[in-house]
Amino acid sequence: MRTSAILFFALLFIACNPKPAKPTLRINKITPVAQIKTASNTLNGANNNAISQADSTESGIDDPDAFADYYVVVADTGLSYHELHTKMLALNQTLNTPIDTMDRGYNSKKDLIALPEDSDDDMYAGDYFPRRYPSSALSLEYMQFYKPNSAEKTIALVTGIYESKTSADSALNALKPSAGAFAVKAHIYVGCMH
Repeated sequence: MRTSAILFFALLFIACNPKPAKPTLRINKITPVAQIKTASNTLNGANNNAISQADSTESGIDDPDAFADYYVVVADTGLSYHELHTKMLALNQTLNTPIDTMDRGYNSKKDLIALPEDSDDDMYAGDYFPRRYPSSALSLEYMQFYKPNSAEKTIALVTGIYESKTSADSALNALKPSAGAFAVKAHIYVGCMH
């Protein structure tokens, strides 16, 4: 009887003490997908829901698995979508490399690389959604996503995103003698974007 009473009170004590709250990752539908920015500037006020390296701590994402280090090979950069698009088409023919627009195009009203306004993706319809995973396809991207200190609205003609420096160097060598070609190591958010 005495053992049963002690056991009863021990269980009662444990059950009545509040459990410490589990730390939670502060993620909701929009907040962790911060706008592409340098300091407090945004891309012409557009709702660009993408996370860059600089945004990770202020948006509350502390999961190291939500980011990956990749090497981004860039053939050229500039501010003119149309000039870089023409260069991308030429590279497509010269290198026989596929183009992956991810269904994005240039929205002249917003001056933005964006998904169509009527896109199936309700969250990013009419907005920029960045290329985030390794592939050797060509695309036009905002450089700030890969290199946060880049000038605002700088567009990069990306020729590939690679997991290893060796692969990126090989892809970069294939672009020579392109004067503006370079590779950059980027800390890219690869977690959920919705």
